[in-house]
Amino acid sequence: MSAIREAVILMAGSGSRLRRSPETLPKPLTPILGRPLISYTLNALAGAGITKINIVVGYESDRLTAAVAELAPSNVTLSFVLNPEWQKQNGISLLAAAKNIKSNFLLTMSDHLFDNVIVDLLMESAVPSVLNLTVDRKINSIFDLDDAMKVQTQGGRVVAIGKELPNYDAIDTGLFVCPIEIFAYLERAKENRDCSLADSVRLMATDGKVRAIDIGDAWWQDIDTVEMLQHAEKHMAEESKTQRLAK
Repeated sequence: MSAIREAVILMAGSGSRLRRSPETLPKPLTPILGRPLISYTLNALAGAGITKINIVVGYESDRLTAAVAELAPSNVTLSFVLNPEWQKQNGISLLAAAKNIKSNFLLTMSDHLFDNVIVDLLMESAVPSVLNLTVDRKINSIFDLDDAMKVQTQGGRVVAIGKELPNYDAIDTGLFVCPIEIFAYLERAKENRDCSLADSVRLMATDGKVRAIDIGDAWWQDIDTVEMLQHAEKHMAEESKTQRLAK
């Protein structure tokens, strides 16, 4: 497929499960091994060839915009999109970016961490006509399985998705390559002018338009709680130590 050069990062929510008080840093700026959480994502996308990142902000938008702009890699342009309805579900945040997007794009969340190899794998193997979702089949390794977005696959296609899914064989990692068509599905998914990203994925899956890309042995972690943050930091510190010893 033609190279993906544009991305969307959803960053509009308040991150209330991680922030214990209003005085603490907004979630994307939370330090992990001395660096803001969001800086890992920005660098991973830049390293994979992304040159423009649309960042959807809402809660504390001015503070986040100023801080995140300082973290932009030199080869990436950041464009900030305000979602005034940031208290709604994340599908509304993605819809806020629709006017900025003209072709297939990478989509991720501001509170997910990935091995860079996952981004590279997705960019290399995405099919342009469908929604491409990276999934983790290492279900026993998921830190908080109850909270995870479950996925049922069939022959490489996603056939069902949901946190309460009774039968599943993979977990949604929150990293996608999306066709423009996803915006039409988000509009279809809206109920009471609200929808989640999973709602649109579910509709696309019903039409056979969602493809699962297995991340294999690679590592990722979403950061919703202090416990998840500590788990990620421990893993990353161990990986860093292993890499230093290998040199």
